[in-house]
Amino acid sequence: MPRTKTVVPGRARRNKILRRSRGAFLGRSRLYRVAKENLMRGLRYAYRDRRVRKRMMRRLWIQRINAAARLNGMSYSTLIAGMKTAGIALDRKMLADLAVRDLPAFSKIVEAARAAGGR
Repeated sequence: MPRTKTVVPGRARRNKILRRSRGAFLGRSRLYRVAKENLMRGLRYAYRDRRVRKRMMRRLWIQRINAAARLNGMSYSTLIAGMKTAGIALDRKMLADLAVRDLPAFSKIVEAARAAGGR
């Protein structure tokens, strides 16, 4: 049986790695072994940070809601508790958007939460 060589598929695999690491510095974009390590590390960070981004966005929304609630004389926790008792089902993303773009509407939500049992 003749010996097969995997020149073309192997070169294609290496070129795929090198193409994906094109913007890296020095050997990280030119040397296969270094480029592969760099790419794998980058993919790990990308996977992790897709989840971290969700956490960071939630933190930002809570900060914005808290700032707008304190402008209306209420803390974040009492606002959320008052909204739950009032039956207002807005998520934090929409509340933060209202706090930034439409402060009068946010103030009405704060008043409804205050009337329902917040301080």
